[in-house]
Amino acid sequence: MLLGANGSGKSTLLKIIAGLLEPTAGEIRVKGTVGFVFQNPDHQLVMPTVGADIAFSLGGQGLGHQALQERVGAALQAVDLAGYQRRPIYALSGGQKQRVAIAGELARQTEILLLDEPTALLDRDYQLDLVQLVRRLVDERGITALWVTHRLPELDYADGALLLERGKIIDQGKPDRLRQQLEELV
Repeated sequence: MLLGANGSGKSTLLKIIAGLLEPTAGEIRVKGTVGFVFQNPDHQLVMPTVGADIAFSLGGQGLGHQALQERVGAALQAVDLAGYQRRPIYALSGGQKQRVAIAGELARQTEILLLDEPTALLDRDYQLDLVQLVRRLVDERGITALWVTHRLPELDYADGALLLERGKIIDQGKPDRLRQQLEELV
C-alpha cells in the first residue's frame, strides 16, 4: 500500500506507473500488464450495462463473441458479481461499481492492479468487503496490487507499505511498523 498525507505524491506515482502521466525525472519500468482503478468508478465505467462495460475494456483484443463472453463471465465471477452482465450501471451501488471496474481490469488479464483510494467513496461495510476482495484476488490469482489509502485499518491486508512525502519514499516496510509510526504522528 502507498501511504502519505494529501499531496505527498501517491496518486501521481500510480498514474506514472500506469502510463497516464510522464515522470518529470528518471524512469519507471514495469514488468507485466497494468490495470488502473480510479477512486470514483463513475470516471471509469462508460457503457450502459455491466457486461457491455467489461466487454468494452477488451476492445482491440480480437476476441470472438464466445471468448469475449467467457472473459466477461469469469471476471464477474472473480468479483462476486456473476449474473450481473445485463444490470444497468446506474442501478449499482458504489461498491458494486468498484467491483465492475476491477472486473474490467481482470478481464484484460492484468498482472498489476493499481487502485487509487478505491474505498474512499464507500460506506464502511463496503470498504472492508472491497479490501478483502482485492486481497483474495492477490492470493488466488497471483496478481500484484498497489493500493493508495488513508485508512490505516486497510493495512491489515497488505504485505508491505511505502510511506511517501513530497514525492519521495521516506520509509517502507511491514504494515504494522508503518501504521505505528503514522499513529504516533497523529
